[in-house]
Amino acid sequence: MEPTRVAKKDRKTAETEISLELSLDGGGIAIGTGIAFFDHMLDLFAHHGCLGLQLQARGDLEVDYHHLVEDTGIVLGEAVREALGNKAGIRRYGFFLLPMDECLCRCVLDFGNRSFLHYEVKAVPAYVRDFNIHLFREFFQAFANAAGANVHVQLLYGDEPHHVAEAVFKAFGRAFAEAVAADPRRVGQIPSTKGQLD
Repeated sequence: MEPTRVAKKDRKTAETEISLELSLDGGGIAIGTGIAFFDHMLDLFAHHGCLGLQLQARGDLEVDYHHLVEDTGIVLGEAVREALGNKAGIRRYGFFLLPMDECLCRCVLDFGNRSFLHYEVKAVPAYVRDFNIHLFREFFQAFANAAGANVHVQLLYGDEPHHVAEAVFKAFGRAFAEAVAADPRRVGQIPSTKGQLD
């Protein structure tokens, strides 16, 4: 394992400006995107993922929330990929089945450098205030692409949109913590029979 698993990323486009600092091994959490419900979900992810996460972002929210949510996924994915390095010594795979009141969500991850997203989350109604939780699919797609991660998120049942979103982000955080954790049986080893992840 690398002694420090940290990354710092900045992204500036005509639509968004994002600054992110990440530690895979814990630390403070401070998040401000201008979208309160998104901040709440990212805080849940960081807490349950045992991360240190400093994130400040702004975007063209007067147009839509889409650009900022998607670009945050990109920046977070890039930071995770950098912080993991060659992935020596990590568990690589993570799985969590999480209950949240009437909801049950399953999240399964593989940090094997092969991007894929299966996102099976439906809720009617889909809105928490003015935020459509179906937009989170774009966040997870962007994260999977940028991190080189295989991400499967399934809402097994549940319908209240706030509970659905919480179940998704908590399950993601718990599966993430497991996948990036050190495996004491494989210190310094790449978690693949090929000897590399590509």
